Amino acid sequence: MATALLQAVIVYYSGSVALLADTIHNVGDALTAVPLWLAFHMSTWKPTKRFTYGYGRVEDLAGIAVVLTILFSAVLAGYESISRLFHPQVVQFLWAVVAASLIGFAGNEIVAVFRINVGNEIGSAALIADGHHARIDGLTSLAVFFGAVGVYFGFPLADPLVGLVITVAILRIVWGSGKEVFTRAIDGIDPAIPDEIRDAAVHTEGVKDVTEVRVRWIGHRLHAEVNIAADPELSVEAGHVIAKEVRHQLLHHLTYLSNAVIHVDPPVHRGKSITT
Repeated sequence: MATALLQAVIVYYSGSVALLADTIHNVGDALTAVPLWLAFHMSTWKPTKRFTYGYGRVEDLAGIAVVLTILFSAVLAGYESISRLFHPQVVQFLWAVVAASLIGFAGNEIVAVFRINVGNEIGSAALIADGHHARIDGLTSLAVFFGAVGVYFGFPLADPLVGLVITVAILRIVWGSGKEVFTRAIDGIDPAIPDEIRDAAVHTEGVKDVTEVRVRWIGHRLHAEVNIAADPELSVEAGHVIAKEVRHQLLHHLTYLSNAVIHVDPPVHRGKSITT
């Protein structure tokens, strides 16, 4: 936000539409922190009788809000750039525009590294998407520099054309981030994860087979439900011991899992849901 406010001042005096597009984008990027903060705060609330899994899924809504904010910034930046193509305006204080682009690049890269690192650490798709958004922001800020150079060498349309390039870059972010966020929102996961869970469970002593694996994200926490087949002659207590060991193996070896619920079935019922 500090970077965007500084750029806004220079936009006012210079009239650079490329820098305006970048400023709009940076303001949107700063504002995306608000729904993310709200989502992370709500995820700490304790489960209730109405929300028995807690409030982790609010993070998916925050991710959607981030994507929509990025899309809005693309539309606004594109509109201003196209308008300036038909209504050219002299860009002044080119040295200030160049300085603002370099400051925008540095500020966004610092934010991007921080967000992506924390997002990977806690497994948050929304925060990682926001980090990549900030990184592309930095590159688009750098594009403003080349627009200023073009104007300096007598090509005034370089400024709105760079604004359009920035718009296209923003739309690419919308597509990539939107795909990741909406996939999680409808319980999509990496296809390799169920195979890793199955492999870890089937090698636990007492497990005859792994009949079903279901995995879903709740916010940035991954939860699994696993059906295993065991000897039907085992006592309830012995079956519980096997299930407990399977859960231990999963959480110990697959650190991305936050919780695992293990169902023990006799081989004759393998693969059949308990509700059928």
